[in-house]
Amino acid sequence: MPSVHYTSAMGQVRGIDQRRVSAWLAEHIEHAEPPFLFAPIEGGHSNLTYRVEGARGQVLVLRRPPLGSLLATAHDMAREHWIISSLAETEVPVAPALALCEDETVNDAPFYVMAWVDGLVIEDADEAEQHLTAAARGVLSERVVEVLAKLHAVDPDQVGLGKLGRKEDYLARQLKRWGKQWEGSKTRELPQMEEVSSALHELLPEQIGASIVHGDYRIGNLLVSAKGHLNAVLDWELCTLGDPLADVGYILNNWAAPNEQLPGAAGRSLPPSAVPGFSSREAFLDRYALLTGRGVSSIPYYRAFQHWRSAAIVEGVLDRYLRGKMSGSIDTDLYGRRVEGLANAALGSIRALS
Repeated sequence: MPSVHYTSAMGQVRGIDQRRVSAWLAEHIEHAEPPFLFAPIEGGHSNLTYRVEGARGQVLVLRRPPLGSLLATAHDMAREHWIISSLAETEVPVAPALALCEDETVNDAPFYVMAWVDGLVIEDADEAEQHLTAAARGVLSERVVEVLAKLHAVDPDQVGLGKLGRKEDYLARQLKRWGKQWEGSKTRELPQMEEVSSALHELLPEQIGASIVHGDYRIGNLLVSAKGHLNAVLDWELCTLGDPLADVGYILNNWAAPNEQLPGAAGRSLPPSAVPGFSSREAFLDRYALLTGRGVSSIPYYRAFQHWRSAAIVEGVLDRYLRGKMSGSIDTDLYGRRVEGLANAALGSIRALS
């Protein structure tokens, strides 16, 4: 679970101008009464998240961009607030959006506020084993696929998200974007990446419709109950419109069999589904196909794409560290092995289509 470090009302929290934010909350959030306790919620997310508790015991969540970041799409608070506000009346569980502040004089960057939703964030297999019984893991397996199917069934135009992104040519645009990323940041030649890239262009499937694509849909981005119910989907910063099977390929790449270490995860804990009780990838995919009516025979393509894309992302991080563009340090050999693992997995998935 993400950790929360509480700070007294008079203490300082990085990323929060306590005086001005407190005044804004008292003015814009019903029943919010100072003084407020601010607590960073640490969970590895790129946007910063805080737990805020008012004098009456009301608990809120505040989201803002990373410190010092330029507001690219992934850190656009108004966009993220718009998405969860628009989904509030659908069957997709989201935290209720309460207010948006775009006045940067309040906190040096835009932010928005949500209601607090109780639940667990399960990041790895140890936490899944600790917090969820085998029965709860089975329930969660069903709920994860059901909610994904419900998200992909939402008509973006009907809920006011029709302009969230371009609807057509999702994969073609993604291939261009991440191919450029790879070429601009690769630290050595990996023939696997070139072979996969060529195959992805050659075998590009036809996009059937345009759905709301979460972009990072996995167990670690869900709030769940101890009984396995899904209370809220988190982290909508990569959400756009496009091919729904991209989400399916992504979560299957993050959905492990018991005790399976995933490609590109060298040095990391086992993922949540690596403990007994979760459904298999095959059962997940069959359930998704049943609920949506979509053909899923081309899923190896989407899994290859997501492994290839992830390899390009991790290589970009490695390149920035090697060039001294990132503070701190990482095990560069470990990151290099992660990229190679992802590239090899992409190659295996794309060859499964032939």
